[in-house]
Amino acid sequence: MIRHSLLVLVLMLSATSALAEECVSCHEKATPGAVLDWKTSTHFEVGVGCDTCHGDQHSSAADVEKVLTVTPETCGGCHANRLEEYKAGKHAFAWPAMKAMPTTHALPMELIDGQKGCGGCHKVGIKSEEEIAELKANGSTFGHAACDSCHTRHTFSAAEAREPEACASCHMGFDHPQWEMYSTSKHGIRHQMKRDGILPATSVAPTCQTCHMADGNHEVRTAWGFLAVRTNGLAPYPGESEQWWADRVTILQALGVLDPAGQPTARLDVVSGAQVARLSAEEFDKERAKMVKVCSECHSENYVNEEMAKGDALIEKIDRLMAQAILEVAGLYKDGILQKPESYAYAFPDLLAFHDAPTPVENRLFEMHLKHRMRAFQGAFHQNPDYSLWYGWSEMVRDLDEIRAMAKEMRAHHKPG
Repeated sequence: MIRHSLLVLVLMLSATSALAEECVSCHEKATPGAVLDWKTSTHFEVGVGCDTCHGDQHSSAADVEKVLTVTPETCGGCHANRLEEYKAGKHAFAWPAMKAMPTTHALPMELIDGQKGCGGCHKVGIKSEEEIAELKANGSTFGHAACDSCHTRHTFSAAEAREPEACASCHMGFDHPQWEMYSTSKHGIRHQMKRDGILPATSVAPTCQTCHMADGNHEVRTAWGFLAVRTNGLAPYPGESEQWWADRVTILQALGVLDPAGQPTARLDVVSGAQVARLSAEEFDKERAKMVKVCSECHSENYVNEEMAKGDALIEKIDRLMAQAILEVAGLYKDGILQKPESYAYAFPDLLAFHDAPTPVENRLFEMHLKHRMRAFQGAFHQNPDYSLWYGWSEMVRDLDEIRAMAKEMRAHHKPG
């Protein structure tokens, strides 16, 4: 039986090698970089040829449309466990989450389907066959895979994906500068010094993957989620203050998850499906326990729990600032001083409308939420005090002052009718 299996494997690798040689003879001229990467890969070493992933129907420049589109399922043929983990995690929902945003359709196609903007990172998410066909119809032939967002073509290196830089191209910038926070935190600095040989090779120096992909698990999920909101079945999380829950209800209303009466909307299903928030105490506690376990590999559990509690408490403080600013703008709508955009479902600012907010006061609210609130809470959990304070909380205090000043001036100059 073993001898038969080895014979089948030898025959398969021989066939693969023959087909690969045909591909290589052309592609060493057409795409030499891709061929070079493949030749340095584990795939090359074990006999995985071009046709294994791309099919064997394409044979010349005249029939490139016959090249099979690589999808997560393509990789899952060999890496079934990792595919299952990926599908259960937030990265798998990145594409539909982007498409679900209320004003995505208003952005230039190049930024979304063309992947020169949001789509460039959100392509890590799963796309249906219909969506891939639509992408191709719009002139976007390449970049429809997912695993290659971290294991880039054609080396598909696990070593590359284990380094923090693999996360940096997406987790940086305006609304989620995790790379900047991590790389200038003590965690990131120790990792760099360890790599530079300043610290011993045995030094503890966590990467993004150490904390967010423990044991290589590809789910990549956190307790607070992307939006830093949680509910317990649309009720307060156990032990929260009444004021904090009231502030979170205001934020959820501005996110369009709850209507002005506090009732769930259809957008709640989108938020739930995209896993950008924790909607039960059980969900939150499960993810928090995972992170406490990871952090406790280096720190005492008492220290970890204390630091986590500080981060939670900071979110309570910034939610107070955020809710006051939201209600200030909502009051302008209610009193007829500011015209509510027709695209908004309710007389409430829509924080997910992003840069399409039409007036300076609404734009200030948008920045307060997506830029400064993100920095405050993410900085706290990435152990970067400068981001928590100066780029986060301090900016939010000034945002609220400016929103109040603009609202006061608008009210003073408002003429009924």
